[in-house]
Amino acid sequence: MGDDKGATDATAKDAVTARQMAAGRPTQTTPPIEAVLFDMDGVITNTAEAHAAAWKRVFDEYLQARSNARGATFRLFDIEEDYRQYVDGKPRYDGVESFLSSRGIKLPRGREDDGPDAETICGLGNRKNRYFREWLDHHPIKTFPAAVKLVKDLRDAGVKTAVFSASRNAEWVLRSARVLDLFDAKVDGNDLAKLGVPGKPDPAMVREAASRLSVSPERAAVVEDAIAGVKAGARGGFGLVIGINRGHSGDALKNAGANLVVRGLFELSLNPDTGLTTKTLSNLPLFRDREDELRHRLAGKAPAAFLDYDGTLTPIVEDYTRAFMSDHMRSALAELAKHCTVAVVSGRDAAVMRRLVNLEGIYYAGSHGFEIRGPKAWSDSLDKGAQFLPEIDEAESRLRHRLSKIVGHAVERKRFAIAVHYRRVADADVPQVEAAVDEVLADFRGLRKGHGKKVFRIQPNIDWDKGHAMLWLLDRLKLDRPDVLPIYVGDDITDEDAFRALAGRGLALVVQDRNDPGERPTAADYALADPDDVKRFIQFLTAVLSARSK
Repeated sequence: MGDDKGATDATAKDAVTARQMAAGRPTQTTPPIEAVLFDMDGVITNTAEAHAAAWKRVFDEYLQARSNARGATFRLFDIEEDYRQYVDGKPRYDGVESFLSSRGIKLPRGREDDGPDAETICGLGNRKNRYFREWLDHHPIKTFPAAVKLVKDLRDAGVKTAVFSASRNAEWVLRSARVLDLFDAKVDGNDLAKLGVPGKPDPAMVREAASRLSVSPERAAVVEDAIAGVKAGARGGFGLVIGINRGHSGDALKNAGANLVVRGLFELSLNPDTGLTTKTLSNLPLFRDREDELRHRLAGKAPAAFLDYDGTLTPIVEDYTRAFMSDHMRSALAELAKHCTVAVVSGRDAAVMRRLVNLEGIYYAGSHGFEIRGPKAWSDSLDKGAQFLPEIDEAESRLRHRLSKIVGHAVERKRFAIAVHYRRVADADVPQVEAAVDEVLADFRGLRKGHGKKVFRIQPNIDWDKGHAMLWLLDRLKLDRPDVLPIYVGDDITDEDAFRALAGRGLALVVQDRNDPGERPTAADYALADPDDVKRFIQFLTAVLSARSK
């Protein structure tokens, strides 16, 4: 991000080194990375759900039929464990053989033209392929926007790119997703068959991709989300192997040989000065230094602004009940709301936010997005997780009792969440606070613990957060359009959910905290120094929009 157009291709390529990518800082002691090789499924295209569904369908059908024929019990295919360990990233027939072997089942290999009902390795593999194509016929092929943006940034900087996949459907999938032209080379399952080389975890596929780019492996990086693919990159002697942990496989990816594990490519950025780096709070470009870039991003776009409250619109204070927004910030926010949609997204209740912000023409997403309210004329609203209120009530009561003797803590009840503040608790007592939270939560399966700045959060254990709330609002307000640029400004770990939701499609700005060491990975694009800088950004955005109306 923040790529300077005037830099030469050679300068950009020389900046992209293995150690820079791993540590996020320049180095002169490692060879430059001249190419980046991307796995397709789960890295560029979001077809993992389709593959997992097809694998589960074919294996459950086969195991059930085999059980019925032999009068024995069977265990269903587990998408989390079996898919990741035995089939993810492998050529189709190898995946069939690997999984069946794990269940002590041996079948003849058969022929590649076996029908989908044949009880052979190839027959089951072909049935899986049929189910996969059927799934895609009814679902659009999606890409990961952050990955597509990174590929484009690499190409603009003169770094070669390739895509590889064990799938024989790879070209069809890439064409359907309209991303095939982003790559200088492609290696897929059809190529493996023609060349007669094995698939992952053997390094032959990724080595072939590097060869087609005329780049040696030690000067190339491999990006993978599958354990088999990470092993292939490590065994192939590549300069850098990046593992994407989209679930709970971070340790497994490291053990397989990943030099760097990220939650998504939104945690990486590219520019000529620092190369391809892991984004942290401390190495992001400051908004004030990149105003021209932001004007370019805003050109022809209608922004929709989402802002956190504590630490963003107000400074972080010792007593959370004393976090009041200044009149100057309120005036700046009110002026921006005259030109675009504005929403405040906070961990506090929506009603509390409406009272603190005291602006009528904007939207409020409270309790980390579990409740959403709008202006009086807006009839729509959201109350997510109402069924968990009895559990939250009981957990609150137990927490207050368990923590009553710990000095300095505060239990803040919100409608759909509980915040246990420990900013004023002695360092030696903080483990006791967390232990109490963990002990109480152990009795409530419907609740989960989250972290914030000097606070433990308890909220419904469902897939909902500030990012989901923002996307819900964009949809309800008919702002989920190519001509709209969603912007999110926040400072906390909870705001990273919104940053990730916007990766590659919007603009995310994180407010730095002088008490934070700054090494926290982030999906944000730019940094703001403090709440005063937030106000300057709001005024900047207002000025850009105001100039359009003149």
